[in-house]
Amino acid sequence: MQLRAENLEAHLKKSLGPLYVVHGDEALLALEAADAIRAAARAKGHAERELFIAERGFDWGELLHAGLSRSLFGGSKIVELRIPTGKPGTEGARAIERYCSDLNPECLTLVSLPRLDKTGQNSAWFSALSSSGAVIDLYKVERTRLPDWIGQRLARGGQRASREVLEFLSDRVEGNLLAAHQEVQKLALLLPPGEVSLEDVEAAVSNVARYDVQGLAEALLAGDMARYARVLEGLRGEGEAPTFILWAVSEDLRALSRILAGTSAGRPVDQLFRENRIWRNKEAPMKAALRRFRREAVDAALSHAATIDRVIKGIARGNAWDEFLKLGLELKHGR
Repeated sequence: MQLRAENLEAHLKKSLGPLYVVHGDEALLALEAADAIRAAARAKGHAERELFIAERGFDWGELLHAGLSRSLFGGSKIVELRIPTGKPGTEGARAIERYCSDLNPECLTLVSLPRLDKTGQNSAWFSALSSSGAVIDLYKVERTRLPDWIGQRLARGGQRASREVLEFLSDRVEGNLLAAHQEVQKLALLLPPGEVSLEDVEAAVSNVARYDVQGLAEALLAGDMARYARVLEGLRGEGEAPTFILWAVSEDLRALSRILAGTSAGRPVDQLFRENRIWRNKEAPMKAALRRFRREAVDAALSHAATIDRVIKGIARGNAWDEFLKLGLELKHGR
């Protein structure tokens, strides 16, 4: 059963299932979902908790034993399994399937995973988990949604802010949801309930931006040159390798070029997205890019990316960081 993250709280108030799987991109959202499930389980009398982390050398027999055994205190218990890699291996896959085939009614099972690719989600062991309980799939909060997300968090503490303030906060915590959460908590401590002004926020927050190449590529697809330049400079300051940046940007540009060619031939966008591995977290910026850019401009940007590759390798003259900025400007203006 698929359970949307925003519906988890209401679900837990009504009933408590036998098994929950939390997986996704955002560590903060995963932590909050797991905390909510554990709190609901404790409220229902699950006093004991057994935690297993499936790292190298893990004995899967321990998980099976925990599922079969009763709580030491005679009541119900929580059995928690974390698979940091998202890949249990052959032995682990068999153990999970066996575990799910005979769930102990006195146990609540909580499984935590990173985001799985299509192969992982189509595996027999993940299907066993899905059919035995609820799967909470957590997606990255996109930059366009971040101001609203921060606004909702402020409202929980009785505060509200203008769009300008929310955009300011979003810029300051670029790509770092945990930092956004911490800044909201800080504002709740430092400022009274009600409207918070830009001046108060500027004085209270810290610049905790964590720049990442995904944010850079997202800004490029959105044609947001101010953000693109800011993230590019942040990556440069943090010592990110130009080679990695070039790979990430080129991958999105190649996918965009292929999808533009496909749509020109009358093919469905959803099918093209699947073929080019454009998953849900990238659908919105990619659809916007399809409306914004001509294929000729995208192909010209790919040609410029090849030039940057030669600059990085020392074959061509120039500065790679300057060339990244030129690439963005030329793409936005269609040259």
